[in-house]
Amino acid sequence: MNPEFIKYQAQTSPYPLGMEVSHAVGSYIYDINNKKYLDFVAGVSACTLGHQHQRVNNAIKNQLDKYSHVMVYGEYSQSPAVEYCKLLAEHLPYPLESTYLVNSGTEATEGALKLARRITGRSQLISCHNAYHGNTMGSLSVMGFEERKQIFRPLVPDIEFITFNNEEDLEKITTKTAGIILETIQGGAGFIQPENEFLKKVRKRCTEMGAIMILDEIQPGFGRTGKLFGFQNYGVIPDIIVMGKGMGGGMPVGGFTASKKHMDLLSNNPKLGHITTFGGHPVIAAACLATLQELTETSIMSETLAKEKHFRSLLIHPLIKEIRGQGLMLAAMTENAEITNKVILKCQSKGLIMFWLLFESCAIRITPPLTISYPEIEEGCKIILEVMDEIINEI
Repeated sequence: MNPEFIKYQAQTSPYPLGMEVSHAVGSYIYDINNKKYLDFVAGVSACTLGHQHQRVNNAIKNQLDKYSHVMVYGEYSQSPAVEYCKLLAEHLPYPLESTYLVNSGTEATEGALKLARRITGRSQLISCHNAYHGNTMGSLSVMGFEERKQIFRPLVPDIEFITFNNEEDLEKITTKTAGIILETIQGGAGFIQPENEFLKKVRKRCTEMGAIMILDEIQPGFGRTGKLFGFQNYGVIPDIIVMGKGMGGGMPVGGFTASKKHMDLLSNNPKLGHITTFGGHPVIAAACLATLQELTETSIMSETLAKEKHFRSLLIHPLIKEIRGQGLMLAAMTENAEITNKVILKCQSKGLIMFWLLFESCAIRITPPLTISYPEIEEGCKIILEVMDEIINEI
């Protein structure tokens, strides 16, 4: 591991994986020794179209030759951002038509929470236990994992928590509630899907109480579940959707979308109710546009569900208790964290990149690029099964 990486670059944990990257192409990342690694993580669901996708790269290069940053968000009309927001609206149900572009998923969460309070004039926000919506102070406040946020208190007040899929808890949504924020599929908690029309019941309760329904699509969004957004699998229309990760084909970006009527509230009383310098950056927006065009003009999204079936047909092993998730947002569950850690680390040594989930220590993240091929799926699954056989022999 490069000692300068540890010395000069701030770390998120005491034990980074530390691979020194040389280059990446398609579904593979190469280290400085030219060893190749099959990528089953895709930058934690961010590299939707894999590495160095030609359409995305060309869009970035073409825009760089025209102009880069020229003015803070919302003042100048810049065609990559305008075209992107228009195309996004064309693929979303009414009235989700106005998108505010920011720089990351957590910023999008912050904007959505502010908008819910601005629309309703109320303060209470509701989230779920084991939820993750980002790591800035507002997003941290609606994180449902006390161990990760206790040290940073006091946080934003008037936050209530419910249990995902618990219908009785929906009584906590009242006329005092500004909004409820939910991951369409809970990510850090273990790729937990809504059950028994839970999202429809949240939608109904929010409508009755005049509360805003916010769905966090940062992980499920942009084709990962077979639809452009995860909520489109469940027959609901939220008031606000939050997006990021796979939105930019590997570039840093986020956004939140609502009705034009609601979004306009951030522009007055007070003016500049939400501002950002680099949101809607033309180079980033060009990458987003190319990514969305590729997703909507090809069969990539529909193929995601067939690839899920292929994963499930191959990943049958005594150490795998179940596979959670949908499409190419999958988590292979083992009996304990020790097994999960061994699988992930041994696989990396054999040239397969996998990763952990934030809160569920038994889960092995499998979120490859949507462009992954069937032979590549088979190659990676073969490594996983070989590693699991080795672990059983060790036991």
